[in-house]
Amino acid sequence: MSTSGSVRGKDDHLELGVEGMSCASCVSRVEDAIRRVPGITDVSVNLATGRARVGLGQAEPGAIVKAVETAGFDTAVDETTLSVDGMSCASCVSRVEQALTSVPGVLSASVNLATESARVRYVSGVVDANGLMNAVESAGYGASVRESGVERADREREARAAEMRSLKRSLIWAAALTLPIFVLDMGGHLIPPFHHAVHSTLGTQNLYVLFFVLASFVQFGPGLRFYRKGWPALMRGGPDMNSLVMLGTSAAYGYSVVATFLPGILPADTVHVYFEASTVIITLILLGRFLEARAKGATSEAIRKLMGLRPRTARVLRDGRTLEVDVDQVVVGDQVLVRPGERLPVDGEVIEGASYVDESMITGEPVPVHKTAGAGVVGGTVNGQGSLTLRATRVGADTVLAQIIRMVETAQGAKLPIQALVDQVTRYFVPVVIGIALLSFVVWLVFGPAPALTLALVNAVAVLIIACPCAMGLATPTSIMVGTGKGAEMGVLFRGGDALQALRDTRVVAMDKTGTLTRGRPELTDLHVADGMDEAQALHLAGSLEQYSEHPIAEAVVRAAKERGLGLEAAIDFQAEAGMGASGKVNGRRLLIGADRYLEREGIDRGGLSQHAEALADAGRTPLYLAVDGRAVAVLGVADPVKDGARDAVARLRAQGLHVAMVTGDNRRTAKAIAGELGIEQVFAEVLPDGKVDAVKQLQQDGRRVAFVGDGINDAPALAQADVGIAIGSGTDVAMESADVVLMSDNLGNVPNAIALSRATIRNIKQNLFWAFFYNITLLPVAAGVLYPFVGILLSPVFAAFAMAFSSVSVLTNALRLKRFRAPQGA
Repeated sequence: MSTSGSVRGKDDHLELGVEGMSCASCVSRVEDAIRRVPGITDVSVNLATGRARVGLGQAEPGAIVKAVETAGFDTAVDETTLSVDGMSCASCVSRVEQALTSVPGVLSASVNLATESARVRYVSGVVDANGLMNAVESAGYGASVRESGVERADREREARAAEMRSLKRSLIWAAALTLPIFVLDMGGHLIPPFHHAVHSTLGTQNLYVLFFVLASFVQFGPGLRFYRKGWPALMRGGPDMNSLVMLGTSAAYGYSVVATFLPGILPADTVHVYFEASTVIITLILLGRFLEARAKGATSEAIRKLMGLRPRTARVLRDGRTLEVDVDQVVVGDQVLVRPGERLPVDGEVIEGASYVDESMITGEPVPVHKTAGAGVVGGTVNGQGSLTLRATRVGADTVLAQIIRMVETAQGAKLPIQALVDQVTRYFVPVVIGIALLSFVVWLVFGPAPALTLALVNAVAVLIIACPCAMGLATPTSIMVGTGKGAEMGVLFRGGDALQALRDTRVVAMDKTGTLTRGRPELTDLHVADGMDEAQALHLAGSLEQYSEHPIAEAVVRAAKERGLGLEAAIDFQAEAGMGASGKVNGRRLLIGADRYLEREGIDRGGLSQHAEALADAGRTPLYLAVDGRAVAVLGVADPVKDGARDAVARLRAQGLHVAMVTGDNRRTAKAIAGELGIEQVFAEVLPDGKVDAVKQLQQDGRRVAFVGDGINDAPALAQADVGIAIGSGTDVAMESADVVLMSDNLGNVPNAIALSRATIRNIKQNLFWAFFYNITLLPVAAGVLYPFVGILLSPVFAAFAMAFSSVSVLTNALRLKRFRAPQGA
């Protein structure tokens, strides 16, 4: 099949991979689904090869893919990201997207001006990356497959630096050649004696010839870049920003050439030169492009920082020798040696040594974490003073750092729903501007006062120059880049840019309890003993018995005994009864530990300890009785403690005007106690995973948008049901497919931080869009001269060039303000 946007023949067929078919019934369902697509000529599905051969006829591949997926099967769809060179404004974005979506087999294409990239989903076998690049190149732009990794970052940095050097060199030459024209011409307007002195000394004609020489060097030297890109775009019927600059400066320059060398063909009183306008316009626009390129470089700083975390080499132990190898050559299972102060090259497990590791650039947590044998570590983090030996568990693209980079890149390349209107406007913006310029020229030529031709030219040039689709094209993606980059620095990862907008509209935050609001590991919190028994002796006996149980509550008791340095003794005749407790003998004494019902069954009186047990239950603890030789001697309280900062996080969410709810499978009494401690007003308790989905649906009633916060594993159904799923983790399992937002640490404070950041980013985008549209809507008519009949004001093309350059730079500068974002503190 052709990989271009050409018309297909009737014999074109689509070979489509279909996954999930297991029998002949599946084949029939797939064939029936495809046949219902209008325009299909024939279809044949092969169960053995797992492929469908479809006669396309007039049908589009995207419709076929959708039909197969609606029938319950997966299709072989690929996704790739292209680097696109030569885009200068939002009109370029629209043309590249149109070129890609017109390629048979392309399902969707999203082009980003700020990242200069295109993310394309396409049907495997119908088109490949080469076909996509050909389509982009046929539209007049350069394209290459974007690779991930440090090497690509280096190449992009070098390319950006080369572009900056080129722009700086062009700007210096343009400014140097423009300055004499500006001083001699505009100085004469401002200081009449200076004007008379110059013209009497050099002569008017000689002065015009000098301007011509200098302006020609500017027009076809530094200004040649506008012709190289603007003219081909104009010839293809898709003019862009370069086309507008080319037309505007060429009109001013060409008119001035005629006025200099052929003044007789112009009407009387219209012989004026505008060399200073053409040269100053080019100089100002180059200045704007230079500042814009520098600001765009700053927007991608977060990605560069993340990529810079990955060391290029690693020291591995192989065959008894220590070798320094390229980090890409490390394989799973390798023993990696890390010296003090070095960055960890890969994810791994510590097998020898101990040290504190700074994980702040991964998790956003500033306090180094102590790592000993058995601890997991993340590549890119910084080792402290100790030496570590790791066993590599994840390498290359599977490391946490690589996944973070991919996630941030995906988010930065995404388009928000708010961008849809911008795309519609910019698709027609430049042609409309050219139309307004022509209309302005005609109206001034026919109805304008003398000199009509001069005024018509000036206003038409001003319209062409002042229009700025660049500002509209950069308004959204630059804010997304800076916002998601700032989030990555805080340990908040947005899986897609659209999660930014969805999170901003959240009205309810529902949270799982275990592992989210609490630490997820039971701990001994209380110990009350009867007369004649001390705490250490009671804990020693309880731990000695419970060491034989695998129950999490028993593990909490044993852990507490070991932490206090109490040696445990062997127990005999150990027996555990589900839902009751356990019994056995320790040092000849008969022990029993468990719930109150266990003691009641065994006929053991709880005495005064029952009051302590009731108080523990009311506080959300699980009470356990310890009986020795038929006498209750202690009651132990075990609970899953609330995380540090959980109460503050809930308070901050409520201060942001959000309703907070808890959804948990725990018993209602414990859940109510935890909710009361944290200040949570609504509780859904004793629910299974499916019940969590129902709870989210109930919270979504009345159109309220709900964000669900969970651990990303057992909460997957609820995360998927929520408008925004927020997975909170320890930074070792980033790929939580059900979540829209991933928090790299257990710090619950990042939940209100993420919401505050999303609100700040969307607010920033709206500011950018307002000024971009307001600028064009208000100044285009002014440039066309609509104010002249009322107040006698005309807009100089030179001022138009300054305003156009300022508009893009102001949008980028406003977006960069997000780098100073600080999360609001609790009330």
